[in-house]
Formats: sequence, structure tokens, C-alpha cells
Amino acid sequence: MALGLVAAACATEATGAPATEADTTPATTAAPTTLPPTTAAPTTTLPATTTTEPPPVLFPLTGLPADNALLTLRPAVVAKVGNYDAHPTTGVNAADIVFEELINDHISRFALVYQSTFPEDPVGPIRSGRIQDVNLLSSLNAPILAWAGGNGTVTREIDDSELINLNQTHCAGSCFRVSFEKAPYNLYFDIQAAYDVGSQQGAGSPGPQFQFRADGDPVAGTPSAGVDLSIDAYDMGWTWNPDTGLYERTQNGKVHDERNGEQITTDNVVILAMVYAPGISNSPDAQSVGSGEVWVFSGGRMVHGTWSRTDRLHPFTLTADDGSPILLTPGRTFVELPRAGKDAITPK
Repeated sequence: MALGLVAAACATEATGAPATEADTTPATTAAPTTLPPTTAAPTTTLPATTTTEPPPVLFPLTGLPADNALLTLRPAVVAKVGNYDAHPTTGVNAADIVFEELINDHISRFALVYQSTFPEDPVGPIRSGRIQDVNLLSSLNAPILAWAGGNGTVTREIDDSELINLNQTHCAGSCFRVSFEKAPYNLYFDIQAAYDVGSQQGAGSPGPQFQFRADGDPVAGTPSAGVDLSIDAYDMGWTWNPDTGLYERTQNGKVHDERNGEQITTDNVVILAMVYAPGISNSPDAQSVGSGEVWVFSGGRMVHGTWSRTDRLHPFTLTADDGSPILLTPGRTFVELPRAGKDAITPK
């Protein structure tokens, strides 16, 4: 009886239920001779790993890729350079953007904008600025202005603007007189040195001034071999060269070469028809805030539309006649500023 009570207690502990008589009999069932089939573990397929290349870092003024991303952040240097047949320029083809603006005496003057590259050769001939430079250049975010200076009114306007005044009286060694020209055509600037000086005075990094076409995208517009235009007393021509992919410039009926004998070229020609208000000392004053007609020549084609700008700190907005944004070819851009309704513009 004692053994039976012990066995019952063990069964109760193991099963949680009272033991029965059958529970006290050892099991005699034989072990199976074959193992039950095993179910294979499900196979997990991981998604293929793809590597996405980050988009290239682009220079803001050309839309071209930069080998060194830090260079895209440096300030722009703008050199005011005279445009004379008798005094050839140095540095036009090295500029990211060139503005050709009307000044007094019915002649034009260049504002050469450098940011992606700084030319090794000195740039010139450096000449004076105009009040219109404040509105025209302020969208470059406090650029360094390498210029010969101006009258008291112009100088005060420059000093009161976002532009960094680096004129001949305080260029800190970045400007000098050359021996191959006579005054006032012998003032030149070292652009790298001008950057070194001006970047310590609060110059900022410029944002994009135009929208550029993505690599491989088709060129919009109608086929065009270029354009002839006038800016008061000057007649300019731009001809598309399909072999080089560049527009080549003539001036007053001749090939327009720089001092080194290289013809002036560009990737894009942008013509912004400007209203010129009377300025001080009989100097025209381009009204670059507002709106007007635009012609863009890029990739052997032409697009007509409207330019608009609501603030001098903002870049120009270029809109085609069909309402789409006008996209430029990545590279250098030459911006012509003829008189609206007066200077001739003849697409080829």
C-alpha cells in the first residue's frame, strides 16, 4: 500500500492529475523504426544590394561638375574690363559669366565673373564701374569687385551695397600697372590675389544664376546659326560652330580676339533687352530689376521668351514663350544687355 501511494504521488506531480491503475504500469511501446519526415526551413532571399552614386557637385555659375567640392563654395570675383578694339582684353574666355553692358560714349564694357576657375594671367584692362553694377551683380552674394573705381557717387553706391570694393586705391597688391599699355589702359588685376584679399572682407558664395540642361537632355528651341546684334555704336556677331560646340564672336566686322590671339567664345549667348534710364555724368543706367524680352542661343538653337527679376539680390528668371523655363548648356555664358526697342537683334 505504501508503494502504491508513492507511485500515485509521483504520477500526480508529473501530470497534474490523479494517478490511475494504468498509470502505474510501465509503457512497453516500441520506438519507431523510421524518423518522421523533417520540414526544411524556409529559404530567405535577401534583396540585391544596389549602389547609388551620389550626384556630382556642380559649380553654381557653370553647372559643370567640380573635382573639389570646396571650390564650389568660394566667392566670385568680378573684374570690370574695357572693351576696345585698340586695347585687347585678357581674361574673357576664362570667365564663367560675362556681362556686356552699355556705358557712356556709346560703347560697351565687360563685367567678367570668375568662380569655377581663376585665370593665371592678369586680367584687364581694368576700368571704372557704374551705378548699374550694383543691381546687376548683387545676386552673386557679395562678390569681390576688381575695378578702377569711379566718381564719388558711384563709389558711395558700391560701398553701401553688398559688393566688396577692391579698387585700385586699396587693392592690397592684387592690382598693378603693366608696361605694354599706357594709362588708363594699363591697370590689371591678379584674380587669385584679389580673391585672397576680398574673401577676408565678407564675400559670400554665389548661388546659381541660370538653370542648366541635364546631361543628355535635348536642346530646346528652333535651329539657329547664331545672332547679330548692336549695343549703340558696337556691332557684335555670334556664330555657332558645331565642331567645337561653341559660339564665336565678331566685333565691328572683325574676329574678336583677346590679346593672346584667341577668339572670344562661349557656350551660351543670353540677350536681355534692357531699359536704360539716364544716369549720372550721361552714363546709361540699365534697369535690371523688372522684366523684358530675352533671346537665348544654346547648342545651335534659339529660344525666345521673357526675363524677370523682382529683387536685385535674386538672379534673372528666364521663361520661354510657351511658359517653360529656359535651360542653358552647362558651361560659360555671355550676357548681352542691348537697349530695349532700339538696338538691333537679328537671329541667324
